[in-house]
Amino acid sequence: MTEPAPDPSVATTLTVAEIERLIPHRWPFLLVDRIDEYDPEGRRIVGRKAVTATEWFFQGHFPGLPVMPGVIQVEALAQTMAIYVARQPGFGDRIGLFAGIDEVRFKRVVVPGDTLRLEVTMEKLGSRFGKGRAVASVDGEVACEGLLSFVIPPAGVLR
Repeated sequence: MTEPAPDPSVATTLTVAEIERLIPHRWPFLLVDRIDEYDPEGRRIVGRKAVTATEWFFQGHFPGLPVMPGVIQVEALAQTMAIYVARQPGFGDRIGLFAGIDEVRFKRVVVPGDTLRLEVTMEKLGSRFGKGRAVASVDGEVACEGLLSFVIPPAGVLR
């Protein structure tokens, strides 16, 4: 099964440099390589992460049998959602924190050489809370899916 082709009417490519202007994550914890689609009308964003054999987490997970940890897949999806939110009016440099990770299921092992397609469709987005349906897939096969929610804490909490 192959990935769906990007919709040219909503295709917006963001590079790592542009992503770094939107969210605070940096190497080695920046887990989104690019954004392929940003669709504010559809409340949807699609990014990708090329999984390489040199990823820091493969050193211990697992030696001789590298498997991308499920929590790292969830984090990649959360970062994709954060990029969507950062592009919304009024959010600027406000940082969201996990409020919930619900209904998450892992359905496929992710290994070096895979490219994760990271898709998030926002279900709710307010000024201080949001949630979205997130799906990470490889070659059209779901690897991880779930409902992710975040809260933006009051000013000064993260200082």
